[in-house]
Amino acid sequence: MTDPAPSAVRIDVPGGKRVSHRDVAANGARFHIAELGDGPLVLLLHGFPQFWWTWRHQLVALADAGYRAVAMDLRGVGGSDRTPRGYDPANLALDVTGVIRSLGEPDAALVGHDLGGYLAWTAATMRPKLVRRLAVVSMPHPRRWRAAMLRDARQTAASSYIWGFQRPWIPERQLTADGGALVGRLIRDWSGPQPPEDEAVQTYQRAMCIPSTAHCSIEPYRWLVRSLARPDGIQFNRRMKRPVRVPTLHLHGSLDPVTRTRSAAGSGEYVEAPYRWRLFDGLGHFPHEEDPVAFSTELVNWLRDPEPDR
Repeated sequence: MTDPAPSAVRIDVPGGKRVSHRDVAANGARFHIAELGDGPLVLLLHGFPQFWWTWRHQLVALADAGYRAVAMDLRGVGGSDRTPRGYDPANLALDVTGVIRSLGEPDAALVGHDLGGYLAWTAATMRPKLVRRLAVVSMPHPRRWRAAMLRDARQTAASSYIWGFQRPWIPERQLTADGGALVGRLIRDWSGPQPPEDEAVQTYQRAMCIPSTAHCSIEPYRWLVRSLARPDGIQFNRRMKRPVRVPTLHLHGSLDPVTRTRSAAGSGEYVEAPYRWRLFDGLGHFPHEEDPVAFSTELVNWLRDPEPDR
């Protein structure tokens, strides 16, 4: 099998909608975005092992609801630049806020899943003036994540894949072997009883096999673990003590086997603004794909609510 070309990620979304694909410059790198609709900006951040296309259903729903929906590929993934360094969360969050500025917007509602959720928390803390609202999926606040990884044996076991990423080169080879078969297994294993369709899984497998993607996808997780006892990691953890001061929606699947509900719940202690916790019964780590209608309805209703409740 030959390596897929980067064009493998510049694809359309369901329903005959044609998204606009383009590149924008931010924070010293080039980022691929997929855009649909007009209105207030909603910027969507994907997690592992995916790319912008994980938000295909939400792009359509948000555009239909009157928003400018933009899904970006994070640094090193999809159609974005694969730089040799810059995969710590503070720099990745500056990628996100830099894209907001490059899009010519004063601010954005940030929606992040998994690693994208971690970066959304970080961006809202570091650059609060650029984040209008915050929605996080399947990811606790960074300080909650750190505490759970260090003190909760069940969360440590659930995150065994992250510990496995600390080995050199082996994880990259595993992710790309057999056309990205491991990516498919991870997505199915982490989903609830309604996993993404086979065609979607194959799309993620092809994207992971684009050269250098596997390595760049793993680098943020290497930093998260290796920095736990290093000065840069301790300093980052202290910076994240600053509370989030924008309305926050926290979404989680009750059957998520990767991020335990207990780990995510309680993140509201770091939010000094209206905070809404929503648990989706019967869904796993990818609620926005497992039940896109319920997820999109929840998100759009919250974005439209002028006074989201605490």
